[in-house]
Amino acid sequence: MNPKKLVRKVLPKQGITAAEEAYRKGRIKLTQARYGYPARGARVIAVTGTNGKTTTCVLINSVLKAGGYKTALITTALTEMDGVATSNTNHRTVPLTADLMKFFKEAKTKGVDFIIMETTSQALHQHKMTGLPVEIAVMTNLTQDHLDYHGSMDAYAAAKARLFNKYMHPGHCVLNRDDEWYDYFAKQAVGTVTTYGQDAASDLQITDLKLTASGNDFTLAVDGDKAAVHTELSGLFNVYNAAAAATVGALLELPDEAIDQGLSGLEAVPGRMEAIKAGQDFEVIVDYAHTPDALKNVLTALKAVSKGKVSIVFGATGDRDKGKRPIMGEVVAGIADHIYLTDDETYTEDPAAIRDAVYAGITKAGGAGKTTIVEDRRDAIAKAFSEAKKGDTVLLAGIGHQDYRAMAGKNIEWDEREVARELLSR
Repeated sequence: MNPKKLVRKVLPKQGITAAEEAYRKGRIKLTQARYGYPARGARVIAVTGTNGKTTTCVLINSVLKAGGYKTALITTALTEMDGVATSNTNHRTVPLTADLMKFFKEAKTKGVDFIIMETTSQALHQHKMTGLPVEIAVMTNLTQDHLDYHGSMDAYAAAKARLFNKYMHPGHCVLNRDDEWYDYFAKQAVGTVTTYGQDAASDLQITDLKLTASGNDFTLAVDGDKAAVHTELSGLFNVYNAAAAATVGALLELPDEAIDQGLSGLEAVPGRMEAIKAGQDFEVIVDYAHTPDALKNVLTALKAVSKGKVSIVFGATGDRDKGKRPIMGEVVAGIADHIYLTDDETYTEDPAAIRDAVYAGITKAGGAGKTTIVEDRRDAIAKAFSEAKKGDTVLLAGIGHQDYRAMAGKNIEWDEREVARELLSR
């Protein structure tokens, strides 16, 4: 593959004072110096976006390994160093600077070729990425999330844009041509721009889509050449994640065979459309979806392949973007056959108030009649399982890979996958 290249540039804009900028940057540079600037000379691939970051990072990691590269990986769900994967127990997408420098130092010691990083808007806004040499910056999509932190979609987009503009100054920018924020990020980008998507103007165009419960097949067309791609990860959104990873592989001039091998060889990502099988005659899927767009994507994908009805157990997070709660309710009510509204992570908020906000959206969309409210999440999952029929699908959304929940100001042990297996075994 030999994608076309475009170059555009613009200056970044962030809503914090110059003094705050200098203070944050100074602290991070001091920490980097203490560890001997281990990021210098590293080749970093950074992925940002609202949804799909973890999966895209894991897919890129798989593609690069298939291409013969030695890699290191940092995501919300897991980390990997030279082929040895571990769960991300601190649940920080981008680690504290000291931990990050230790990671880079170990990567340098082990002779890693590429470090693949999941990158959040908060980390970019707080300068956690300062000084990291980003060779390829990847954008998945931008939809509503984190407005409690950023205040508006424009500020949220501006924080994400730091990965692509003069602030981080990447060599290559990989953008989703079909995303509604594409034009904004294309104008922000200072590196060579390469796009993926179904749009005919995409440098890597997605065509010949075949979506099934057991995975996806599609074609990537590049300058008249076509390459067949298969992924075990189902859902249209995973086609885009795979296409983003393929674009990175193309930029690194990997053979088509290596790209397809890397994409097809990945069977699952922790807490992302993860199937739980315990002998039951209905499907159980655990997914991290916690935004309106993510819920829409996952539910739509499951509706397309489920043999029966699709139910969802979900809630909204406390102390976070309150504006998205009723929107989440509307989205779910418009797609799911039955809804079990429960608690997600309440943090320090009143659980009833969170549920009420979500339920307002469900009611607005006419979904009250198919909704059951169960305060306790374990009881809600148990009820969903008890009412599921043969061939149905039950989606457990919001917690995903996590091994705890933040409830009433405390962290309680909670592994959604293990809870599901325990209840199914009964």
